[in-house]
Amino acid sequence: MAMPYDYEDGHQQQSGPDSLSYDPSFVPDPVKSFVVHLYRHIREKNVYEIHQMYENSFQTLSERMFKDVPWPSVDAVAPFVDNDHVFCLLYREMWFRHLYARLSPTLKQRIDSWDNYCSLFQVVLHGVVNMQLPNQWLWDMVDEFVYQFQSFCQYRAKMKNKTEQEIALLKQFDQAWNVYGVLNFLQALVEKSMIIQILEQEKEGLEQFTATDGYDYNGGSNVLKVLGYFSMIGLLRVHCLLGDYHTGLKCLLPIDLSQQGVYTSVIGSHIATIYHYGFANLMLRRYVDAIREFNKILLYIYKTKQYHQKSPQYEQILKKNEQMYALLAISLSLCPQVKLVEETVNSQLREKYGEKMLRMQRFDDEAFALYDELFSYACPKFITPSAPSFEEPLVNYNQDAYRLQLKLFLYEVKQQQLLSGVRTFLKVYSTISMGKLATYLEVDEPTLRTILLTYKHKTHAVDSDGKISSNADVDFYVDDDMIHVIESKPAKRYGDYFLRQIVKLEGVMTDVDRVKLE
Repeated sequence: MAMPYDYEDGHQQQSGPDSLSYDPSFVPDPVKSFVVHLYRHIREKNVYEIHQMYENSFQTLSERMFKDVPWPSVDAVAPFVDNDHVFCLLYREMWFRHLYARLSPTLKQRIDSWDNYCSLFQVVLHGVVNMQLPNQWLWDMVDEFVYQFQSFCQYRAKMKNKTEQEIALLKQFDQAWNVYGVLNFLQALVEKSMIIQILEQEKEGLEQFTATDGYDYNGGSNVLKVLGYFSMIGLLRVHCLLGDYHTGLKCLLPIDLSQQGVYTSVIGSHIATIYHYGFANLMLRRYVDAIREFNKILLYIYKTKQYHQKSPQYEQILKKNEQMYALLAISLSLCPQVKLVEETVNSQLREKYGEKMLRMQRFDDEAFALYDELFSYACPKFITPSAPSFEEPLVNYNQDAYRLQLKLFLYEVKQQQLLSGVRTFLKVYSTISMGKLATYLEVDEPTLRTILLTYKHKTHAVDSDGKISSNADVDFYVDDDMIHVIESKPAKRYGDYFLRQIVKLEGVMTDVDRVKLE
């Protein structure tokens, strides 16, 4: 099996002498032992041991023996696991995930991975799956499924340097990673698992899904239920990649983000959920919702970061942490509701983006360049899901979806520019006449009324339930020709105040003790 090593998609390039001598049919003893024990633990539903092997042993062996080559082929390991069909599908899922992370898959391997996911999900949907698998593995399945779809769309959209063989394969396997197929699988998992009904019953005290983190302690299986649960997050992510933010948020509605849930039991799932939820709200002008959730997750990461340092996801956690700070900076620049942000997060934010945020709020040419820079850094990798035109000349269109979303975002920023002057004056006055404000803004009164209506429109958002809520820290109403300003009073946070004072007091006491010792 010849492997091309032209790495892409941001994966780190690896090279070494072993890659030239890779034999897919050779199974080293440690791998033989790994698959035999993993197979036994899966049959015995020993979730703790499965998790240990999946999270630790697989990573250790990958690092030690398969740093720049794939694992042994599924045909080579099948005899050691009774040729078990479902286990072989699970092994191939891990095999492809390792290939994507360490190497660069060929087009044929991308197509084979799609076929493997189709077979695996068909078994889960229509077969009898009597297994308990760790939430981490089930989340990784959904996460990788969406990632490989995104990666395939990006790959297919780079048509310029495709060989005739690649073009022939793309035409032949035109249903591989088809957007409708991806959405249908995720939706089918949601529906067949009946997870929405399970979550509704849980609110009425009839279910214990969240209390057991989705596991079934009565001898049943958690696979379909938890895959269905994580598929709602997968659907949010796919719709964000497509630029359909309303539908994405609608898919996530059954999960109550104000409570701990199964999505918070896996750090990758927790971060992906809030990142895409926050981004979708930002693009829909629901800035307050975006700010609240970014604040919560950034505070959580800040407090728990040290516990994930040895995790394979650690680098991804740090990257998403930085991206969410950039999105929070954008949200607060467009909607200055700093009172919604905890002091710890605000302090980190000022350190990273304090100066840029001040410049962004000026809404000049430099500000637009900064919005462009932060958006480009922090946004998802948008995709064009449609198949390319195979007629000459072949062109790359992998950046088209990103350019469209950036254009829409900067258009919104441009509209906000008009409102910054109005807000400045509303912050100063409690009442002001229309004529006076029109003079200050150097416009006539009819134009001012249009600007004020625009301000109302742009500072109010419609939530998922159709309710209209205000994002504004300064609001107003017009009575005859007088504008009456209503400034929202920040809710006093006594808890934060006392905690800060306690920390300061502890610092003083430590200093006093040190003086005594000296």
